[in-house]
Amino acid sequence: MNDRRFSLEGRVACVTGASSGLGRAIATALAGAGAAVVGVARRAALLEAWVEEVEAAGGRAAACAADLGDPAAMAAVAARISSPFGAPDILVNAAGVNPRQSADEVTPESWGLTLEVNLSAPFFLAQALVPAMRDKGWGRIVNIASLQSTRAFPKGVAYGASKGGVAQLTRAMAEAWSAHGITCNALAPGFFPTKLTAPVFEDDEAVARNAAQTCIGRNGRLEDLAGPAIFLASPASDYVTGQILHVDGGFTAK
Repeated sequence: MNDRRFSLEGRVACVTGASSGLGRAIATALAGAGAAVVGVARRAALLEAWVEEVEAAGGRAAACAADLGDPAAMAAVAARISSPFGAPDILVNAAGVNPRQSADEVTPESWGLTLEVNLSAPFFLAQALVPAMRDKGWGRIVNIASLQSTRAFPKGVAYGASKGGVAQLTRAMAEAWSAHGITCNALAPGFFPTKLTAPVFEDDEAVARNAAQTCIGRNGRLEDLAGPAIFLASPASDYVTGQILHVDGGFTAK
């Protein structure tokens, strides 16, 4: 018997960063669970390729090419997101940047961009989409935290500050909106092969060291995110809010 608590049939989801990596994997998983998904990213061609992939598999998807680095543009972006299928019930904030600069190399420009995309955009986009969720009495916000939400890594000053902020933002969003039926949680992935982590996965020693640090004994695969993302986006997580779910193979347990 299928458990309908995990079904996203009839729901509309928005996933930022959907053109590649974690965002694309999550957007595809939500579409597979029945949601109509609007993917948001800067690279229109990659978004369109993702839409074609979802539709070929029988899902519903639409692309919204947008730059999330400008908080003042969020109302306009939210209107475009709501155009294909209606206002989203589910928002996944997966877009992110990581300049990988040492503390001595960080500039005001790289610091500002990192915090705008990784921390400000998730809040202001949610703020623009929450009124429609509140009117329905149901909504899901899923942020993407990180191992660096709680741990310091080399060349991670700006990124780590932004992801530490995402963890606290998740709790603050939950406090603000959960009473209206809108839960907010975060996924904190371990090491997954994406464009953002390419410098790490190019180093065979680092790959092996990171895998050995996990309890499971391997690094993440993109399909490992599907179940946790669907859970946090579905009615199955009705009584879960303000939580950071580490999908890291036990990396943070050791």
